[in-house]
Amino acid sequence: MESARFILIHTSHAGNVGATARAMKVMGFGDLVLVAPRFADVLCHEEAVAMASGAADILARARVVPTLADALDGVDFACATAMTPRDFGPPTHEPRSLFAELAARESPPRLGLVFGSERYGMSNEDVYRCHAVLSIPTHPDYGSLNLAQAVQLLAYDLRQALGGFTVSARTPDPALADARAVQGLLDHLQTALVDIGYLDPAAPRKLMPRLNQLFNRAALTEEEVHILRGIARQMSKTSAAAGPK
Repeated sequence: MESARFILIHTSHAGNVGATARAMKVMGFGDLVLVAPRFADVLCHEEAVAMASGAADILARARVVPTLADALDGVDFACATAMTPRDFGPPTHEPRSLFAELAARESPPRLGLVFGSERYGMSNEDVYRCHAVLSIPTHPDYGSLNLAQAVQLLAYDLRQALGGFTVSARTPDPALADARAVQGLLDHLQTALVDIGYLDPAAPRKLMPRLNQLFNRAALTEEEVHILRGIARQMSKTSAAAGPK
């Protein structure tokens, strides 16, 4: 299933081919096959390359074949995509649950995901060639998806069924200020508060212990301590420049 094949039938818009390549690459898939596209040179079309946005290698490796039978050569389990279930044909599944079931098999199949044309979707004959129909759960009043959007959703669900990718580690948390740095800030801030007349040394009213508790709860970083000390420094400078009151 890691080598799943994405098959586009009779696609007519070069941009959708490029966007499909991009959707595949970000989820780690690379086998793209086009069945009788509207334009024979669609893989090298300027719009396709532009919409691929870094996935031009997928376009370079992609193949164009005349029939769906050719595209399914080597595929063990083919999934058609359709907005609504059919009265006749293979069973319809929600993608995520089917992918999970296939991935859990002792010998997972080589998967083929088949997408119809932008305007007409898949013909009944093409659907009948597949083992299952995938219906993406959408709002019941509006289920129209762009071709590349549908590819992206299925590629994501398939990748998740295969274990997903590890999210890149975020930027490490900044270093927390130690108790000595916080005490230095409190001493500095106390001087500044006296300078501006906010704190009366004769009647402090537990202001500094309360600020100490506030800073402890905030878990100040070293950079934040530097910022607050800079503010305290400027408070004292401004008070001195203003002169005695």
